Amino acid sequence: MLKVGLQLYTVRDELERDFKGTLAKVAELGYQGVEFHNFYGHSPEEVRGILDEFGLEIVGTHVQYNSLLEDLDDVIAYHKAIGNKNLIVPYLSEEQRQWDNVFASLNEIGEKCAAQDMVLMYHNHDFEFTEQVEGQPALYAMYDIVTASYLQVELDSCWAHAAGYPPTEVIAKYAGRLPLVHWKDMRRSEGQVLTVEFGQGEVDLGAVAAASDQAGAEWLVVEQDVCQNPPLQSIESSMNWIRKYAANGGLVHV
Repeated sequence: MLKVGLQLYTVRDELERDFKGTLAKVAELGYQGVEFHNFYGHSPEEVRGILDEFGLEIVGTHVQYNSLLEDLDDVIAYHKAIGNKNLIVPYLSEEQRQWDNVFASLNEIGEKCAAQDMVLMYHNHDFEFTEQVEGQPALYAMYDIVTASYLQVELDSCWAHAAGYPPTEVIAKYAGRLPLVHWKDMRRSEGQVLTVEFGQGEVDLGAVAAASDQAGAEWLVVEQDVCQNPPLQSIESSMNWIRKYAANGGLVHV
């Protein structure tokens, strides 16, 4: 049964204003775990204490690529102190997308992480599907070239869908290598991708959950890049959808 977490980028402004209060609200709404992107100056002891207080598990952290390249030892030390083993590359700028260099660096970073019982993952947007490496999507080339034990998959199902790749098929492709899946809804508005509350878009969220379960994923991570309503209201709305889905036999534990 899949667990449900929240990528805290969704509530980034609230988190910056009131770090502890926002985490309390996330737990109150029923999210079992959280995925960080920023700690807003809090020490690892403070973060660990807050998570323990509210019974939140740490799913992972999105860590900027340059930080992994330049400050890996410090990054690992901080995350060991808060009890996190999953370090996730969240995005590559256009300047960083020198794919041969990226693949070599990910292999090196992943090997160093594995040596310290940490797990390196990569989180996609749509460009990893639309940009090609030797005739295939850059994302597929990445996972072909980088050693599987050094790089795991965090598939963003919304961005796979936006790029025209059925997320259920991509999830199945990486079964056994995919601990985390970003569970997101979207619709298109004036040619742009608009992330929306669950059930307000075009993604088959139930199919994504079923495929993730079949592939051996542990967590579905809710994220809404941009909210149309106050973010805490948006994540509550999505959790209400998730509770109804679970009550009707959905493969999630909430």
